[in-house]
Amino acid sequence: MRIGVIGTGRIGTVHANTLSRHRDVGSLILTDADPARAQDLAHRLGETAAPGVDEIFRWGVDAVVITTATSAHAELIGRAARSGLPVFCEKPIALDLDGTLQAIAEVEAAGTLVQMGFQRRFDAGYTGAREAVRSGRLHTVRAVTSDQAPPPAAYLPQSGGLYRDTLIHDFDVLRWVTGREITDVYAAGSDAGPPMFRAADDVDTGAALLTLDDGTLATVTATRLNGAGYDVRMELAGELDQIVVGLDDRTPIASTEPTGPPAADRPWTGFVERFGPAYEAELATFVEVVRGERANPCDGREALQALRIAEACETSRRERRPVRLAEVPGAAASVAG
Repeated sequence: MRIGVIGTGRIGTVHANTLSRHRDVGSLILTDADPARAQDLAHRLGETAAPGVDEIFRWGVDAVVITTATSAHAELIGRAARSGLPVFCEKPIALDLDGTLQAIAEVEAAGTLVQMGFQRRFDAGYTGAREAVRSGRLHTVRAVTSDQAPPPAAYLPQSGGLYRDTLIHDFDVLRWVTGREITDVYAAGSDAGPPMFRAADDVDTGAALLTLDDGTLATVTATRLNGAGYDVRMELAGELDQIVVGLDDRTPIASTEPTGPPAADRPWTGFVERFGPAYEAELATFVEVVRGERANPCDGREALQALRIAEACETSRRERRPVRLAEVPGAAASVAG
């Protein structure tokens, strides 16, 4: 199998390394907006670099992995669909609903597929939580995503904002773990941190209260300024038990209780380190999907639903009011099995 990787930045490099080692992947063609960066990675992996995207399609590949800037995702998904190629794409499809719906329509019209990069679905902790909660009734879910340090200022205006860029992972995995849909949101944000967030019309910290379709309440919080380390957790409380994802000896949290656990000696620093095995698992799954060995576990309509929740939260934050998901355009997806 020959796979084209479009984008060789941080996550593109991770994915190229994973695919280069995969026993069912014979070769890669790498390209990037910075040709020298693609050439350097190709040299290190013993793969081929292409001068541009056109060559990826002209030279012939069996599938495409898209890890470019978000602004290019929808166009590249559409181009791959028109070429009859399956796609793995990092989230989101686009930063707007129209672009997302158009790309999905092209994939469906072509009869191809797009698997979205929501890697938490492949994390052992979230998988265990999903299996545990399906046998009992939840009443409360608490999700946390905290970055140790903010991204570069130049990234913020093109990120889509905290809800679309960061919390979209929590929205997706909340649906996946619980098997429920979100019906209502109420969100707020704070831009009291560095002025670059205000300059980008973004917030550095956000929170939302979500109501699920069975009445379960969920809170999600995120911040770009968690100096203690990278912290991603989900707590799920039900009538019979309470469990937590993301609590281990590297979780950047310390107890103030005399007998509580101490602070982590080596806290997580970022998503690539924390979710390394999950990134490998989702790419291995994509290869199986391309080979026809399993169904697509996270298609474009799953990504659409996560974006609709992010859109509802952004509207709620800006307008300071509760927002029903029914107010947000786009057909609802069913939670993937």
